[in-house]
Amino acid sequence: MNQDELLGLRNLGKTSAQWLHATGIHDLEQLRQLGPVGAYSAVRARGFHASKALMFSIAGALQNVHWNDLDPLYKEQLLQQLQEQSPP
Repeated sequence: MNQDELLGLRNLGKTSAQWLHATGIHDLEQLRQLGPVGAYSAVRARGFHASKALMFSIAGALQNVHWNDLDPLYKEQLLQQLQEQSPP
């Protein structure tokens, strides 16, 4: 991969990669360990105003598919996981 491994992943652009770097995520393995919900939550916790599209983009990057092509059931599962970890 290129110098910035995250930029080499599908769906992730410069801003997404910068946000992830700011949370301490610098490579694919770290992204895999946190998963889409964990990585998205970490970005939001740092104060970045990322939409849920980032979570889907990360999920697509981990599966090497465009985020619009993710299974709708999987997207629902991600949203459910996010809701379960968020305080009321």
